[in-house]
Amino acid sequence: MTAPSVTTPALEELKVRARIARNAAARTGAASAPRLADCLHQAARAVGFQHWEHARRVLGGLAQPGEDMGSFWYAPACSALLNPWFADLGRARLARDEQSFLLPYRRQFVVVRGEFIRALGLDPFDPDWSAAGRDLTACYGSAPWGALCMARLRAQEARFEAAAASIR
Repeated sequence: MTAPSVTTPALEELKVRARIARNAAARTGAASAPRLADCLHQAARAVGFQHWEHARRVLGGLAQPGEDMGSFWYAPACSALLNPWFADLGRARLARDEQSFLLPYRRQFVVVRGEFIRALGLDPFDPDWSAAGRDLTACYGSAPWGALCMARLRAQEARFEAAAASIR
């Protein structure tokens, strides 16, 4: 059985990045340009997922509770910030207050403040955060969640580079 086909702006953005990378490699005159599938995997890894199917499930809103959500909501600049991490979603939600944000990280959860959000290249005062209830687990797959995913993808790509190197 194949997984349902889902298209979201974030997935479309990764597809565009993969096509650009493939076309750029083809223009260099290399004997064999990479396949689109290889470029899709690389685009997914560059933003914190294990491979294209992993990104497709998570960004497509198909992941189930408890699945690996990747390191999409993390950046190397965040490592200097002290934040409570939780293996249990219920405990993570109990640790929140009105100024904090709840983000998924692989199979864990992290409660963060505005400086973490800024380190991701995002604006903690973006209205989509309010619409999401500042909880990316509760709003998973919703319109505000999708808008925040796109904002994350538009953030400086350099913020993803070191994180991608850590999962290779």
